[in-house]
Amino acid sequence: MFFGDMEVRYLDAGSFWLDGGSMFGIVPRTMWEKKMQPDERHRLKFACNSLLVRVGGKTIVVETGNGTKWDTKLRNIYSFPENDPLMESLAKEGVKPEQVDLVINTHLHFDHAGGNTRLRDGRAVPAFPNAKFVVQKDELTHALKPTEKDRASYYPDDFVPLTEAGQWQFVEGDTEALPGISVVKIPGHNLQIQGIQIRGGGKKLMYVSDLLPTRHHLPLPWIIAYDLYPLTTLETKRKWITEFVKEGWIVVFGHDPDFAAATLHARDGKVVAEPFELNR
Repeated sequence: MFFGDMEVRYLDAGSFWLDGGSMFGIVPRTMWEKKMQPDERHRLKFACNSLLVRVGGKTIVVETGNGTKWDTKLRNIYSFPENDPLMESLAKEGVKPEQVDLVINTHLHFDHAGGNTRLRDGRAVPAFPNAKFVVQKDELTHALKPTEKDRASYYPDDFVPLTEAGQWQFVEGDTEALPGISVVKIPGHNLQIQGIQIRGGGKKLMYVSDLLPTRHHLPLPWIIAYDLYPLTTLETKRKWITEFVKEGWIVVFGHDPDFAAATLHARDGKVVAEPFELNR
C-alpha cells in the first residue's frame, strides 16, 4: 500500500506461544478464552508483526521479531518456528539483509528485537550489516540494567552487538526518523517504548507494538501483565484509541495472530477493529 510516495508492506516475522493469563492480566480466563483458545499448556499463539517501508531509495524494517538464536529449552517453552520467518518474508519482497538501510525497534524485548542479530560461527552479529537501528536512547540504558520484573524479556545478544558495530541511531522523545516516518513515546509497557507513525497521501498509520498487542486488547482495562506501569498504559490507551477512532488511523498491532492491521470504529458504546489489508 502506498502512503504518498512511501510503500508500506506487512511482513510476517513469525509466531510464538505465551501464557494466556500473562497476556490478559486481570481479565478472567472465562472472558479472554472467548476471544482466543489456549492449548493444553494454557498458552496462546501470537504473531510477530513487522513492516517493510520503501521510500526515497531507502529500505526500512519496523521490528524484527524473535529471531533465531534460541536453544532447545526456550524453543520448547515458546514453540518458536525452526525457520527464519522475517528473512523469508523479506526475500519474498526481493530484499536482501544488506539492502536494509534502517531498522526501527519499538523497544528491545526479545519478541521485537530478537531478529536484530543472528548467529555466525556461534557469535551474535548484526543481521542487517549496513543498517542503522533506531530506538529510544533510554531504552538501551534500561535494557542493559532491567528490573527483576522485565529482565527475562531482554537478551543482550539482541542489542550489544549493535553497540559494538556502531550501528545505533538513538532518538530521544518524539521525533522524525525520516520524512513521513516518526516515532512517538507510548509509555506503560515500559517508559521508553515508542510507536511508529507513517503519514503520506492523506493517510496515517501507527504501529502500536505492545500498547495494543492484539485487537482483543482494545477494552481499556485489558492490559497485559508484563506492563511495568499499567495505569500509565491505561491513560496512553485512552488517548490513542480516541485519536485512532476520530482521525481514521490505520493501526498495526504488535502480535495479533489473525490480522496485523485494522481501522478502529466506535459502535454501540464499544471500539471495534475492522481488518485492513496492507499488502494490496
